[in-house]
This record gives sequence, structure tokens and C-alpha cells, in this order.
Amino acid sequence: MKLEKMPAEFVKALPILEKIRVSGYQAYFVGGSVRDVLLNRQIHDVDIATSAYPAEVKQIFEHTVDIGIEHGTVLVLAGDDTYEITTFRTEDVYVDYRRPSHVSFVRELSEDLLRRDFTINAFALANDGEIIDLYDGLTDLDKKILRAVGHPSERFNEDALRIMRGVRFMATLNFSLESETYEAMKRQAHLLAKISIERIFIELDKLLQADYWQKGFDALLAIDASAYLPGFSDKKALLSLLTLPKRFKFTNSVQAWGFLLHQLGYVDGKFLMKKWKVSREFATAITHFLSAYRKRQVAAFSLEDLYQHHLSSLLLVENLFEAQGLDTDFEHIAVLDKTLQIRDKKEIVVSAGEIMKQFSISPGPGIGKLFHEIEMAIVIGKLRNHPDDIFNYVRESSEYGSND
Repeated sequence: MKLEKMPAEFVKALPILEKIRVSGYQAYFVGGSVRDVLLNRQIHDVDIATSAYPAEVKQIFEHTVDIGIEHGTVLVLAGDDTYEITTFRTEDVYVDYRRPSHVSFVRELSEDLLRRDFTINAFALANDGEIIDLYDGLTDLDKKILRAVGHPSERFNEDALRIMRGVRFMATLNFSLESETYEAMKRQAHLLAKISIERIFIELDKLLQADYWQKGFDALLAIDASAYLPGFSDKKALLSLLTLPKRFKFTNSVQAWGFLLHQLGYVDGKFLMKKWKVSREFATAITHFLSAYRKRQVAAFSLEDLYQHHLSSLLLVENLFEAQGLDTDFEHIAVLDKTLQIRDKKEIVVSAGEIMKQFSISPGPGIGKLFHEIEMAIVIGKLRNHPDDIFNYVRESSEYGSND
């Protein structure tokens, strides 16, 4: 097969291929970018594979960076663009089911493509637009099938993360698993316990935000992979995610993971999120979402809810309520948003220090309590965020009024 029109991203990179070729080596576009071209999907990264060894690549190009030279990858700087050039390679026995014990550089493209995970990711694209398909990936692409390259068990033994990549591709591409590949994933799902949770999080996060996330998530449960993920032992609760409408797509990661944790019964997501080794900011956002969701189940949102959990959390919750056919009131949230005077206590026009000076208040827990009262009075609209109003509020306080 030959592409009738080379995508602009590849056309721009053709001089890189040509420079390698005139130096006497083979060079091809490879990986997911070639697959995406064939599926008319947007290209994100242009990866190049070559028969030139890393030292030879560095001789060909003037500006390079050793970003993974032990694995055969050299970063080539071409003006404002950068390209990862990786030498054809084979991989020895894998350790810990995630990394090869040894990488050997080779000159043959066929040996390099054999180490790829799925046939639809094992294409190479020549500079003239010719698609090199050694494992019948074009047929699988046409049938929307995910099939492991070679023997499925070997591929998943090499890197068990490929199990997560498989269900993620189902979610992003709307593909189905070939039967032998499916059975191998199910047999070897336990190997996910050997994989770093950070790598698994990335794949699961992409799955949950994909257009066909329910298809991928259903497969994740079907192969029992969830049993080897932190906090995901309650399969019945996980299945409840699939009751959302088929066309529903999560707005972002916080909504997806927040709803997932809610269905699993978590009141505060920080403990579980710590096991998933996510950032503190993400864990905090999940906590805000969970708290807002619980509040919304019993009452409409208030100004205090908006202040504590932020507009983004309230809208994510309301969006999920809408998806589940529950009563919603986006207009009410919009009114709250227009009414709220401050978003952070730093926006209060009078500082605690100024209040202490004005009323001769000594440092201690008392001023902290008073300032919090002022903060919440402003939030709920009981007090205007203005110096005169705030000082009057303190003045009218039985405890501090006489000090003015």
C-alpha cells in the first residue's frame, strides 16, 4: 500500500529521512503516527527508526542530544523541531515484566518491528509513501481488531503494561480484541502487579478520557485486570460506571477519577490517590469533587460550597447529574458564581494584621477565629468585602468593640 498524500508532519520531517538515507542507512517513520495517518487521526509525534547506530546518527547530524542512547535513541535538533531517531533493535529477556535485560542494535527493519506490541503499531512508512506491513496490520486496521504481534503471551510477558495499552487502544480507537490476544491478556493480567503504578495511571487516565472509554473499561473488567489495581477490588462498584449513557464522555481526569472513586465508596480520595502516586494537586481536586458530589446529593449548592470546592468542581458534578438523568440547575450555579465576593481569603480587602492594629488585638488563636468569621461572613453574603463594613463588623463584636 502507498499513501496518496503524505501528511504535512511527515513532509516536514522528510529531510531528516533523506539525510540518513544518503549517508547509506535505512530510515522510516514508525509507530503510532503511521497508524494514525491510516485512520485519518491527528498525528502527535513523528518517530523515526533507522539502521544507523546511535554513534552513526550523531555523525550524520550536527545538533543532537543523547536522551536514551543506551536504548538506541538520539534526539535530533532541526531548527525549531526535534525528532527522536531510534536504531533498529532487538530485546533480550525481560526483567520484572517491564524492561529488557539487554538491547541489541540490528540493521534489519523486520527484526525491529517484531518487538512492537500490536500489529496496528508495527507499520513503517518509507519516504516515498510506501507502507511496510510485515504482520498484516492493514487487515486488522480494516477490521478494527487489536492483535498482538507474534505470540501474545510473549508480548505481554515482555512488558505487562501492554495489557493496559490494549484496553486503552480499545477505548481510543473503538477496536475489539482478537480472541488469542484477549485470552493472553486475561491469563497474564496478574503481571500488572509488577508494573509501576505511575505507568498504569497514565494508560488508565487516557482510557477514561477516550471517546469509547466504556468499551475499554468493560474489557479491563472482563480480563480481571482491575483486581491488580490499587483500591479496585470491588468489581460490582466498578461495573456501575458502565450505567452512564453510552455517549457520555468525561470532561477531564478529575471528573473521571472523582466519579470512579465515588462509585467505589470513597469519602476522601487522598488515601487511594496516594497509592496511585498522583500529584498533591490532583489528589486535592479529587477530594473537592467527592465532597461536592456528596453535598449535591442532598441539597442544592450554596455560596459556601462554591467557595470551598471551586466552580470547576460544581460544574463537573452537575454535568454528571445531568448525564444520569437527575435534576440539575446550572443557572443556580451561574448565579452563585456572580454573587460570590471572594475566591480566596487573600482577596479580603483588610488583613488580619490591620485588624489587630486597629483594635489593639494581641496575636493568638482569637484573631484567627475572628478572621475566619469575617471570611465566611463575606462568602455567604452577610458582610460586604469593604474596609468600613469589616471594621464595623469587628467593632460590633462584644469581644473587640470596646478596644476601638
